[in-house]
Amino acid sequence: MIYTLTLNPSVDYIVELEDFQLGELNRTKKEAKFPGGKGINVSRVLKELGITSKALGFYGGFTGKYIDEYLQNEKIGTDFVKVQEDSRINIKLKTSQETEINAQGPKITQKQFQALKAKIQELTKDDLLVLSGSIPSSLPQTTYEELVKICRENDVEFVADAEGELLKNVLPYQPFLIKPNHHELGELFSTTISNCEEVVPFGKRLLEMGVKNVIVSLAGDGAVFVNKEMSLIAEVPKGTVKNSVGAGDSMVAGFLAEYQKTKDIKKAFQFSVASGSATAFSLGLCTNGKVVDLLSQVHIKEFA
Repeated sequence: MIYTLTLNPSVDYIVELEDFQLGELNRTKKEAKFPGGKGINVSRVLKELGITSKALGFYGGFTGKYIDEYLQNEKIGTDFVKVQEDSRINIKLKTSQETEINAQGPKITQKQFQALKAKIQELTKDDLLVLSGSIPSSLPQTTYEELVKICRENDVEFVADAEGELLKNVLPYQPFLIKPNHHELGELFSTTISNCEEVVPFGKRLLEMGVKNVIVSLAGDGAVFVNKEMSLIAEVPKGTVKNSVGAGDSMVAGFLAEYQKTKDIKKAFQFSVASGSATAFSLGLCTNGKVVDLLSQVHIKEFA
């Protein structure tokens, strides 16, 4: 079973306007709301691609209830730890530019954190845990390290999709997969990366640091996969980007879904790129149909 962890889930309120005038009354052209958070996005895309998962994390109040019920209505299993304060609402404002307003989220007590750790402790070697996103300010910055240490002790594979020190600190615990973009990869090594070929040597350095598989996205310029057996470069489909939110999460889900079905790394990478692109070209997360439609446009070559 794949488990996804979202420490600070949200209700994402997506508002589309013709134009936005600061200090004036603005009326929406279109609006929608969805459960948000990187791990939740992974679970929703996995479901769309035919893979069962269970969403873990913290939730509270009427917004938390909405998140839980929405996922269960989509036939996605949940096992959240309940907290006292409301789960957050994030505003995604879409005009000629995308603007995001993200709330802080509820406070998490030590007792509630221990309850989450107990759930992680129950995972077995047949499970995989996806840790995605930021850590709430009320939790220690060592949260991911504490959780992946439990995974390591119980032979549970895990995926880490985080930035900066959060990502760097889990590398010695040998994640099954990480997926930084090229800016995040550059920050890890204090450099600037501008094309796929420049990614490969840094991907190999990540392998030396403990990672098993690395996917690096470069938006419209392509994507790179590196493990000990191969280095692959993908040409991404061409299209109009409508939504950048969730594209990286869709890449993670696409890879895991196809790898679980076929154990074929090249096919899994192809599905990863198609899934990320399908989300980027949509107003919401990708659908299975859109992913399949884009597969033929994802050209993979080996990097010598």
